[in-house]
Amino acid sequence: MKLLTFKGGIHPPYKKEYSEKKAIEIAKSPKVVYIPLQQHIGAPAKEIVKVGDLVKVGQKIGEQQGFVSCNVHSSVSGKVIAIKEHELAGGRGTCIVIENDFKEQIHESIKPKGNLEDLSKEEIVSIIKEAGIVGMGGATFPTHVKLSPPPDKKIDTVILNGAECEPYLTADHRLMLENPEDVVYGLKVLMKSLNVSKGYIGIEVNKPDAISAIEKEAQKYDDIEVVGLEVKYPQGAEKQLIYACTKREVPSGGLPMDAGAVVNNVGTAAQIAKTIKTGMPLIERITTVTGSCINEPKNLVTKVGTLVSEIIDQCGGFKEDKIVGKVIMGGPMMGLAQYTIDIPTNKGTSGILCLDDEESKTPKPQNCLRCGKCLTVCPAFLQPLYISAYSLKNDFESAERYRALDCIECGSCSFVCPARRPLLQSVRNAKREIISNRRKESAKK
Repeated sequence: MKLLTFKGGIHPPYKKEYSEKKAIEIAKSPKVVYIPLQQHIGAPAKEIVKVGDLVKVGQKIGEQQGFVSCNVHSSVSGKVIAIKEHELAGGRGTCIVIENDFKEQIHESIKPKGNLEDLSKEEIVSIIKEAGIVGMGGATFPTHVKLSPPPDKKIDTVILNGAECEPYLTADHRLMLENPEDVVYGLKVLMKSLNVSKGYIGIEVNKPDAISAIEKEAQKYDDIEVVGLEVKYPQGAEKQLIYACTKREVPSGGLPMDAGAVVNNVGTAAQIAKTIKTGMPLIERITTVTGSCINEPKNLVTKVGTLVSEIIDQCGGFKEDKIVGKVIMGGPMMGLAQYTIDIPTNKGTSGILCLDDEESKTPKPQNCLRCGKCLTVCPAFLQPLYISAYSLKNDFESAERYRALDCIECGSCSFVCPARRPLLQSVRNAKREIISNRRKESAKK
């Protein structure tokens, strides 16, 4: 198998040994779920239930607001006991709080959607939209938006990201190994929805068992190719994956559809398959619970809205001989450290990473050495040292000229910087300010 890759990137310690051999387990259902109305990129959903209502598994409780938004569904059956602000992975937001009655009553609307051959493109997109499916690699971009390109964008390729290149995370690996049928079936659904005849599934070669399982399933189809990817971070990033598989480059400021491709995570594809086959919307996902502080690292199927503290307890809790330094939602490169573990999981919770005090120390930054390492590893061909410098001086116009918005926030620059400069953090801040300023200017017009 020829190995595909991209220019740049890094090779961090992958630390997957904690959980890569752990089969997927079903987490215990929580007594109470806190289901956020904002679990996706775009406008938050609006609640369509009220306190005191009885709800069932899979019932829609939040309705999308606008095109770039997503429906939200109940992950348990029970009673709505509150609709209130609560701590979330990214701050605070409105949650629908449901007390679980443990009856697991499934809503009447949950029914199989029929055979793929009988479904039209429009019906598939509608099913995905109604089910509230988002990108499950962590970005949580509404999937129905990706599947609705403008007429002038000609899509001819669908790529599934099975790289799972970020350290510690193993949820996608276990999914491909244990449920390859749904991954491949989901790709076929995506291909039909976009009317394309070529599909790729890219998997890093440090997962030979997953490659074998997916290849065996993909052999049933002539239009699907399983490709081996070099072990490198961020191999699974959209633009880098498109280049690796097709040698096409997404233009600066452009989207994958500008290169004729749509990229989805293998978890997203598997959820699409599940929704088509059973009618069940996105109400649970596989989450890797791992790190040096966890007694029993696991890959758990967790219900959306379960508190992180409960999930950690189901993994034996924290080790007594370790001082917990950070709990990160996601992986160590792109995840966000949390100030509390009393926050609920959401559709994008691919991992819960618990690091000890020594591992999570932030080194004191020194003056830039002008070594150029950040330029060498940047997969987006940027100059992070300049974007960061302008950001720290609040000169966001200059940061924009250096293409700050093209940054994919992979953190490779910060990882290799010998001066330990806050490159990723300052570039992220520049992107937020640039986008905010654009919105202000647009509002004035």
